[in-house]
Amino acid sequence: MSRPVTITIPHQLGAAEARRRIEEGFGQLLSQTGGMVKDVQKAWAGDALTFSAQAMGQPISGVLTVFDQSVRMDIVLPGLLGVIAGKITGQVKKQGQLLLEKK
Repeated sequence: MSRPVTITIPHQLGAAEARRRIEEGFGQLLSQTGGMVKDVQKAWAGDALTFSAQAMGQPISGVLTVFDQSVRMDIVLPGLLGVIAGKITGQVKKQGQLLLEKK
């Protein structure tokens, strides 16, 4: 059974800078998963990044939407990943905040 998860991360960068940082940092965030996330596909359509991947052998998918003052991630976590959604959500939010903090 799949579990939808929504994560909202506020920022003060404006949409263009937030999108640039996400584009540059997406691969870095994936590398921190220790190889548990594979076969990543992503495509931008305006300020929305649609992505899919395999995590622990299970398909995940989602949309990351960039707004002027926030980024919203809507992710679908299947089966076992849905059970540990709280832990996954916390880690994704923490890494996203680091990526989008104003420097």
